[in-house]
Amino acid sequence: MIGGSPWTRRLLAAAGIFGLVFLTVPLLIVIPMSFSSAKALTFPPPGFSLRWYETFFGDPRWMEAMWTSTFVAVVSSLGSLLLGGLAAYGLRRGTFRGRDWAEGDFMAPLIVPTIISAIAFYLALAKTGLLGSMTGLLLAHTVLHIPVVMMVMGVAIRAFDLRIEQVAWSLGASWWYTVRKVMLPNLAPSVFAAWIFAFIGSFDEVIVTSFIAGRYETVPKKMFTELILEVNPTITAVATLLIAFTVLLLAAVALILARSGKLRQTMAS
Repeated sequence: MIGGSPWTRRLLAAAGIFGLVFLTVPLLIVIPMSFSSAKALTFPPPGFSLRWYETFFGDPRWMEAMWTSTFVAVVSSLGSLLLGGLAAYGLRRGTFRGRDWAEGDFMAPLIVPTIISAIAFYLALAKTGLLGSMTGLLLAHTVLHIPVVMMVMGVAIRAFDLRIEQVAWSLGASWWYTVRKVMLPNLAPSVFAAWIFAFIGSFDEVIVTSFIAGRYETVPKKMFTELILEVNPTITAVATLLIAFTVLLLAAVALILARSGKLRQTMAS
């Protein structure tokens, strides 16, 4: 049994700690550098300054990239939530043949290397005339993050008692009314979590965006371009803001899921 012996548990704990340190150390370098008073990337910072944050918020190109990233993330994550939620419901409640194959197809964007997906989107959008358009960018981001929504919503729908839906149907409620008035209020924390994960994934996407966005600049794409052309310390300020934003969103998801879990335990007892 995994984790049964003390040595195995210690080895797993050591591996977990090493992974946490490996992921955290770069943050401990980037965040202080974003408050540096130096004109170039210097660690440790010679002094405290907010100059790079002022440069970021004062540059219309960065603000336009921020607006584009936010718009794409909001719209595509809502599309992923709708399509992924419907797909998760159909796969969890359906009994049709080939269900496992269908679920595997939906999960393909998580398995296929991102560069392969980027090339596939590039070719598909080029053939349809949507390459370099906002519509093509939104479609690609929506498709990319459907699997994340399906994983979160699939677990939630599986845990939701089918008999509650059947009771609503027996009382004359339509399927849409049952979903809107019965399921969604109970699954709201999972719906919010799925949307947040899709939003973060879209906001941080850089490889596919670099292939298909054309003239549209998102924050990750602009950061990548800036790193190629010039190592600009403004990037550290942008990275720090993105880290803080992501941490706050994930903390909100954890808090809501924890509260919903306590509420279910209270209702069950």
